[in-house]
Amino acid sequence: MKKNNLGFNSKLIHSGMFDDQYGSATVPIYQTSTFKFNDADHGANLFAGKGEGYIYTRIGNPTICSFEDLMADLENGYGGIALSSGMGAVNTIYMGLLEKGAHMVSTDAVYGPSRVVMEKHYSRFGVEADYVDTTNPQNIIDAIKPNTKLIFIETPSNPTMGITDLNKVVDIAREKGIITVVDNTFCSPYLQKPLDFGIDVVFHSVTKFINGHADIVGGVIVVREKDIYEQLRGMMVNMGCNMDPHQAYMVIRGLKTLSLRMDRSQQNAMEIAEFLENHPKVKWVKYPGLKSYRQYDLANKQMNGPGAMISFELNDGYSAGKKLMNNVEVCMLAVSLGGVETLIQHPASMTHSKMEKSSREKAGITDGLVRLSVGIENVEDLKNDLINALKHI
Repeated sequence: MKKNNLGFNSKLIHSGMFDDQYGSATVPIYQTSTFKFNDADHGANLFAGKGEGYIYTRIGNPTICSFEDLMADLENGYGGIALSSGMGAVNTIYMGLLEKGAHMVSTDAVYGPSRVVMEKHYSRFGVEADYVDTTNPQNIIDAIKPNTKLIFIETPSNPTMGITDLNKVVDIAREKGIITVVDNTFCSPYLQKPLDFGIDVVFHSVTKFINGHADIVGGVIVVREKDIYEQLRGMMVNMGCNMDPHQAYMVIRGLKTLSLRMDRSQQNAMEIAEFLENHPKVKWVKYPGLKSYRQYDLANKQMNGPGAMISFELNDGYSAGKKLMNNVEVCMLAVSLGGVETLIQHPASMTHSKMEKSSREKAGITDGLVRLSVGIENVEDLKNDLINALKHI
């Protein structure tokens, strides 16, 4: 059920709802692998793509479809595709939109596994990729080849916080007939809607801000037009990386508080970024809400808020980063992001450790870079925790 006339917060609560036979106030969990048919003709029609009903949860399930409809509403897209993980979404996009001999242009500081799986595995099957600093549109233009089929952007980038101008990406791609994809995990549809700019496909690791409680793993793709949607849904079904009904239920529940969680996290992140920017042991801070941030104006134009992700570098590099992380007590030393808890991690030794060192450094992921995902705790407790940890450096 689409609720296009509602505001964002109302959509969070009411989109995707459907009337089950008992009038449940929440989306029921249809924890079943298969669905019975009314009769032989009903089953035959469903397999022929006609009529209403479900066949098999890998193909479709009411709970999962409810989440997919909700995400399509939030992103203003044609349809959603729920997957078992964010990497399930990445691989469905790669498999669905690329073929032997195809070429992709992507953000150099893209999520580590998104790059690693392309460079180490898809390259074995004849798929090519170039990774450039997409914050400069000319780099995208220069990297395009006659066989370029996909422009794959992450904005803000992970973990360097670089912002790519979506309007310019769309202009470049349309001129060349190239499909565009944006990883919108850092922002969620609350802060950024790439499809509204003309991007073809958007996806999320719903493990992060979408769910927001660090208790499930999942992914979702939302597509602007029907033809690409059907192409990617068919690929997901054939790959068998569908979301589980209970996962979908948990994400729907988490989504209801998305705006509340992100508002509090952003408020905390702004105060912490200002604190870090003025600390003598911090070399630099990258946060879209700081006026010193080099893409501050673009962030204000393209995003509805600066988000809750901060990257910063300590003066003493790698060893200082380890000391900081080993001495925090409120901030949790863990990968992932987007939960109600504040997480701190070291990309060079964790999320981007499998990247070649030269590629990592070229992308701006230095040995001393620390990534902070700010949660909803009392901000004074977070600041005091960082103050105490910084004393050990």
